[in-house]
Amino acid sequence: MSSPAVDAVLATPAPAAAARTDVARAFAPASVGNVAVGFDILGHSMVEAGDRAEVRRLAEPEVRIAAIRGCVADLPLEPHKNTAGAALLAMREALDLPFGFELTLHKGIALGSGMGGSAASCVAALVAANALLEQPLSREALYRFALEGEAVASGSRHGDNLGPMLLGGLVLATHERLLRIPVPPAWHCALVHPHCVLETRKARAALAGNYALGEFVAQSANLALLLAGCFRGDAALVREGLKDVLVEPRRAPLVPGFIRVKQAALDHHAFGASISGGGPSVFGWYACRADADAAASAMRAAFAEAGLDSDTFVAPVDGPAATLVDALPDEA
Repeated sequence: MSSPAVDAVLATPAPAAAARTDVARAFAPASVGNVAVGFDILGHSMVEAGDRAEVRRLAEPEVRIAAIRGCVADLPLEPHKNTAGAALLAMREALDLPFGFELTLHKGIALGSGMGGSAASCVAALVAANALLEQPLSREALYRFALEGEAVASGSRHGDNLGPMLLGGLVLATHERLLRIPVPPAWHCALVHPHCVLETRKARAALAGNYALGEFVAQSANLALLLAGCFRGDAALVREGLKDVLVEPRRAPLVPGFIRVKQAALDHHAFGASISGGGPSVFGWYACRADADAAASAMRAAFAEAGLDSDTFVAPVDGPAATLVDALPDEA
């Protein structure tokens, strides 16, 4: 991807680091992709889970993956087949770097969970590698490299998970631009991840077929209401807009117990609820932490009725961005 806007960002680096280091570590949080009405372009970060990456600067101009640990370990070690590796390759090539990177990845997000697992690997690796540059780039400038990595996992260049991990909070992510959307700090998300896997490519395949023009009009109206509600801090507008009429009906059959889980979320005063990313995780938005906590327990119980154990996460919608850290979990 290249455009005057992106190239301009690349040409304007962030302030240089005070002193060069040869190793950096970063954490990238999980995310809720799509946020029901923003397919492939809207998402927000969730601090309660995430991936960590250690990147070591190499004299050789290449990218290596030393190890992958954590809740997922059987991922490709060949850089071009790995989301994080592909992102680092894209960075090296675009910047024509005379040195390389060695990556150690610690997965804290299960793949096929609908929590942005592949995106978190890309972003954590890029944020760590960025700290090893003589002149680190802005977060917006890292976006194009992250898109290259995300395409390895899903076959599509989409930023709904990458954007919020890079900038934090709720982010509108087009192919060439990231825009953070203001959200009241009191608003919380309840995210429930059932212990089953729904591969991103399978979830995307479910969307093949014909769509009525009226469906696009309704979805566009709902997205507009959601964004307007966030900018104005108006829960009533968000409640009216947080309804997916386009994607959710086609993916719902892929998520065991979805109808009951969604209803459990709505029964506890959700603004709205839907599938997180490609699924099978389900999320709801709430006016306060107490409502989100109560809803998470009810949603977990609904998944249990469908025969699935699950993990619950509750955090502000206006979550954090990826950040540099001192150590990987197995070093702490």
